[in-house]
Amino acid sequence: MSGHGAPELKVDAQGLRVAVIAGSWHGEVMGGLIKGARETIVAAGADHTLFRVAGAFELPLAAQAALTDGGFDAAVCLGVIIRGGTPHFEYISSAVTDGLTRVQLDTGRPVGFGVLTTDDEQQALDRAGLPGSAESKGVEAAEAALQLAVVARRIRVGDAPAA
Repeated sequence: MSGHGAPELKVDAQGLRVAVIAGSWHGEVMGGLIKGARETIVAAGADHTLFRVAGAFELPLAAQAALTDGGFDAAVCLGVIIRGGTPHFEYISSAVTDGLTRVQLDTGRPVGFGVLTTDDEQQALDRAGLPGSAESKGVEAAEAALQLAVVARRIRVGDAPAA
């Protein structure tokens, strides 16, 4: 699995407000992703609010709204895009990835990327953090967003770690 060698990114995120933004397609997979993200955020001491959108394509705008108008410190975006028989998969995957990258850079706030892009539903289930899953991309996306929020805050206040 691709999670081999992944870093442990647990941090103290007390006082952070996190928007968890999740698509609605593939309910079982989304349930696992959401559960993993929420448990990770709570364990780190941050507050969170769950927002549901139609699908992965809607994630960038919701993340932008959360990080600008909503005043959240970070967003964790969760979705599932499963390859089909048309180029739709490539278009949506690229648009979502580019959109979330743009939101992160434009707002200067972290976006945890928990969007599964898989060849079939079984690959998505294997990454959803469900019983029997090999990985939890919801956990990984939340850890990444929280860790970056803490690091970015330290950089902005000039709190460099000792060498």
